[in-house]
Amino acid sequence: MFNDVNILSIIMLMPVIGAIAVALFRISDRGLKITAAVFTGLAFALSIAMFADFDRSDGALQFVEQYTWIKSINAQYFIGVDGLSAPLFLLTAFLGFLCVFISWNITERVREYFSWLLLLEFSILGVFAAQDFLLFFVFWEIELIPMYFLIAIWGTKPPLGRREYSAVKYLLYTLLGSAGLLAGILVAYFEGGTWDMTQLGEAATDYRMLIFFLVFFCFAVKLPMFPLHTWLPDAHTDAPTAGSVMLAGVLIKMGGYGMIRLVQMFPEVAKEWAWLLVMLGIIGVIYGAAVTLRQTDLKRLIAYSSVSHMGYVLLGIFALDVVSVSGAALQLFSHGVVTGLLFAMVGVVYDKTHERRLPYLGGLARQMPVACLVFSIAALASLGLPLTSGFAAEFFIFTGSYSSDHGFPALQAFTIIGIIGIVLSAGYLLWMIQRVFYHEPKDTFHHLTDATPRERAVIFSLVTAIMVVGIFPNVFTDVIKHSVEPIIKAFSG
Repeated sequence: MFNDVNILSIIMLMPVIGAIAVALFRISDRGLKITAAVFTGLAFALSIAMFADFDRSDGALQFVEQYTWIKSINAQYFIGVDGLSAPLFLLTAFLGFLCVFISWNITERVREYFSWLLLLEFSILGVFAAQDFLLFFVFWEIELIPMYFLIAIWGTKPPLGRREYSAVKYLLYTLLGSAGLLAGILVAYFEGGTWDMTQLGEAATDYRMLIFFLVFFCFAVKLPMFPLHTWLPDAHTDAPTAGSVMLAGVLIKMGGYGMIRLVQMFPEVAKEWAWLLVMLGIIGVIYGAAVTLRQTDLKRLIAYSSVSHMGYVLLGIFALDVVSVSGAALQLFSHGVVTGLLFAMVGVVYDKTHERRLPYLGGLARQMPVACLVFSIAALASLGLPLTSGFAAEFFIFTGSYSSDHGFPALQAFTIIGIIGIVLSAGYLLWMIQRVFYHEPKDTFHHLTDATPRERAVIFSLVTAIMVVGIFPNVFTDVIKHSVEPIIKAFSG
């Protein structure tokens, strides 16, 4: 239905047009918010239609658009989605739409805020659609600007936060990673003579290890992989709620997605160094979970939990098994909706209590029963409760990595160690719920109200996504598998 229509470009243009409209229309703040909601809603609706029209039996690129961009260097406007990128493209449009409503209470510089938020959605959509490495890099860099301003201007103010510091730290880390990405793709282009990500692996016959690690460094910063993770807790803690949702939901997923593409392009280098990358992933799982147990700020706690959960993505990818890589790709989607919901719930709690520090919270279940229920569902999904998306993703990762035919001798031991991370995650997540909702009630919170209808619409949308993927994981795994199988076949050849 959509293969003869430039559906991906149309979807990507929706938030751009929305951002321009918000920036130029001289209307009320409410009108600006409605405008942002309309354009992100159109992008989300078209993304659903695109995903429904996706041919699940074909792992190749679909909805391809390819035009000459810069003729002198053979750069192309080349976009398309396959089983790996289509779910993340859909997730970006979904969270982008919800973030408009999460931001409904924004009153400071509303016009600028929603312009940056919509531009952020556009850039991330572009990353998941781009198949030309230079175009990929352009979208990757565009994302830096709106995220920086969202944190620096609308982030947490002192004394509770350090928004300017966190914004600059995020910018510096990401620019450092981007320098590696640019160097890697330039070496690849001069060696292989093409920017085409589908052909680059075969075209670049020399310097493959150099290209792999230059580009991998960028993706490791974005994921973030231990020990390159220290920007994430600060950025999460000081970002506005919608910024945290986009950051956790899709922005750090760019790193995991890029790693799978890198394995696709340079399978022999990935296999040679899989032991090191899995080891760093497992260290991240245990370290992230252990540090999370020490946190007393709700947002910082969830931020460190993301470091732990992204370690599972590394395990799944570099176990080099169809099931484990499919699990890693599913984990990218699952973590996006689960952690997005966790940060949205922190926003609900903070809006009511004006407090995020665990020692100053307690007994909110009586005043906020709906928020308590949804926060508990999100926490249970994060620790991998059966029938939630978190369980499905982690089950595939552990099953595939333990039985991988292409792994290294210690892979099974690393897998077992990684499972310990689930025990630790159960500890910090259940402790968090107990402290916030079931601890001794505070007199100052007796007047609180529960989540509003608008907030309920947002959080129950995320709960629905978590449960649908948990009960029917084949909605995405059937799509993902057909794109993963050709990648893994390279290790059997």
